[in-house]
Amino acid sequence: MRHFLTLKDLTSDELQQLITRAIELKRMHKAGEIYQPLKNKVLAMIFDKSSTRTRVSFESAMVQFGGGSIFLSPNDTQLGRGEPVEDSARVISSMVDAVMIRTFDHNMVKKFAENSSVPVINALTDDYHPCQLLADMQTYQEHKGSIQGKTVTWVGDGNNMCHSYINAADRFGFKLSIATPKGYEPDANIVASAQTTITLFNDVDSAVKGSDLVVTDVWASMGQEEEQKKREVAFADFQVNHDVMALANEGALFMHCLPAHRGEEVSAELMDDTNSVVWNEAENRLHAQKALLEFLFTN
Repeated sequence: MRHFLTLKDLTSDELQQLITRAIELKRMHKAGEIYQPLKNKVLAMIFDKSSTRTRVSFESAMVQFGGGSIFLSPNDTQLGRGEPVEDSARVISSMVDAVMIRTFDHNMVKKFAENSSVPVINALTDDYHPCQLLADMQTYQEHKGSIQGKTVTWVGDGNNMCHSYINAADRFGFKLSIATPKGYEPDANIVASAQTTITLFNDVDSAVKGSDLVVTDVWASMGQEEEQKKREVAFADFQVNHDVMALANEGALFMHCLPAHRGEEVSAELMDDTNSVVWNEAENRLHAQKALLEFLFTN
């Protein structure tokens, strides 16, 4: 049995296999082929954090694969009433075939997985967002081919997405530049553990030069709303726009995990630019996660 809590739970070869399979599953879906390897399988979806893309993509994936899913909010389980994570994990995993969790504390997901009898998927924690990286890597490969040896620049907060990009740089073999305001750098231990070239900057222009892919995220993530005004000041010079993209390599792609605050971390014009692949990136959550589910169920 395998879990997917961070990208490091899979080898480089396994992750590349997932990306290749996601592209094939997408082709099959577009061609109208019926493929239901998870018939009668059930995915429990535990949401402490709300989401559009995560819920729609995982539910659609299970339906298209012939299975089903159960949506569980904090109001729907005893987890929200103080039942120990270990106890909930043992009970829920005895009744379903896999569990997807979107929550705040990464240790909660780890503890759940340690006590689960079925695969557990991290659909986002405050520390990591590995499912989004599968979609991002699929999107880059579809548009530009292999990302190995390329240069990626992360602009914005050193948050869960930034941490997963550090893991992705390790597993997919690209160089990563990270541009954050002072005081908003990624976790130093995660940076130190990277086995690839990670370069930290406190300005955008220096970081973006020579990049093949530029990625950003909202300045204040879910749970940080009270910091919005403070962050607007700190991140004022960290908007990705046409001027920033002009410093990257010709044809460099722009990605954003969405939802985007147009006019803040990204200009409204860039969102709809030809080099912006955010809509393809969002759609690929479905196909990348189908590949992941197939892998975990059949492993």
